[in-house]
Amino acid sequence: MSVSTAAADQTICAQLPVLGRDVTVPLVTGGEVTYAALDYAASAPALQRVWDDVAAYAPYYGSVHRGAGYLSQLSTDLFENSRTTVAEFLDCRADDQVVFTRSTTDSLNLLAGALPADCQVFVFETEHHASLLPWRDARVTYLNAPRTPQEAVATLEGALAGRDPHGPALVCVTGASNVTGELWPVRELAAAAHAHGARIVLDAAQLAPHHPVSVRDLDVDWVAFSGHKLYAPFGSGVLAGRSDWLRAAEPYLAGGGASRKVSRRTDGGVDVEWHESAARHEAGSPNVIGVYSIASACKALTEAGFDTLVAREQQLIETVRAGLAEVPEVRVLSLFGDDAPRVGVISFVVEGWNSSHFAAALSAEYGIGVRDGLFCAHPLVRTLLGSDPQTQGECGAPEAAPGEKSLNAIRVSFGAGTPDEHVERFVRAVKELVRDGAKWNYRTEDGRCVPAV
Repeated sequence: MSVSTAAADQTICAQLPVLGRDVTVPLVTGGEVTYAALDYAASAPALQRVWDDVAAYAPYYGSVHRGAGYLSQLSTDLFENSRTTVAEFLDCRADDQVVFTRSTTDSLNLLAGALPADCQVFVFETEHHASLLPWRDARVTYLNAPRTPQEAVATLEGALAGRDPHGPALVCVTGASNVTGELWPVRELAAAAHAHGARIVLDAAQLAPHHPVSVRDLDVDWVAFSGHKLYAPFGSGVLAGRSDWLRAAEPYLAGGGASRKVSRRTDGGVDVEWHESAARHEAGSPNVIGVYSIASACKALTEAGFDTLVAREQQLIETVRAGLAEVPEVRVLSLFGDDAPRVGVISFVVEGWNSSHFAAALSAEYGIGVRDGLFCAHPLVRTLLGSDPQTQGECGAPEAAPGEKSLNAIRVSFGAGTPDEHVERFVRAVKELVRDGAKWNYRTEDGRCVPAV
């Protein structure tokens, strides 16, 4: 077998089967087409492997940690084994805890509630709102958007140098931007944080589906991610890392499962002894199927091999970026420049187009699903667009008619389940829309651009 043939075979094998790959959607211009799901950064389609694993388990579902029956015991084992699988996927330290949550947002809010008193938090304005906003009870220092990875490290070091060296501090940083896809210098930022006595939490929502994440190698204190971006449905997430702040904090939710012992006092009150394990912050009946789906996705990605997955994704990235570069009216948004390493997330604007109008035309006329808006990262997108950072906006498209300038962008995102044809169709569609315009008329309805009927 020649080298070129082997490389081609490796590329074919790297595309993982996902649900919805054969779904067809109607076009406003007539006929149907296979749907091109290019909004992975919002929610990735479930891996077929995950769906099959969940379906095989579903008949055996039982309440965990509660029952003596066979199905309850089976479900408890599955739940706790999933915790072990996630810890292995993240290369956690021996004494780290893996806490199951609803999402990255939930994970970071949990950590925010566990911060020691008078903790100072440092966060770049470039963060997704999930990691920008939870720190309401802490002293927060917001750092300006850096334009190089080196500037990011220097900015953080400068900010940390001026803090109280004896008080607790936390740095929150993304691993890969949900707007530009660019990789952040996490290891270097972690070293800077630790050199100044601070801890660091990694928002890996966009990183974990595309690259291996090692808690040990990156030397982060915590990592958070969401199952629905990791090809796992059912609304589960993970917060993994050091246990001391989590053990010392009041439970995130008070209730069954978080409590080890509850007793009445002689004065009529109630004494509670809380668990010190991850159960302390997992009150209530957990989302067993969601947790199992995350573990299944972790196994599937590990077995597929991240080296192969990353190599194929880079081919898709190059196809999209090369295609967009051929359209002078397109401006790709970037903090760190064209040569920065990135995952399959690319945002751009098109001269003369309202972004909502462009996204609507991609969907209605080509069967391509992308995202338009500010991507729940308002300060970053406004910085990249050069608009007033104080301008009000929403995560969706603002009120703007087709053709009017909008203060939002278009995002295309893809991953392990994306066929080559979908990104090739996307590139062709962008070129045709810019060259020929939309084939249909559109109007604004409830803040969104939709086909006129």
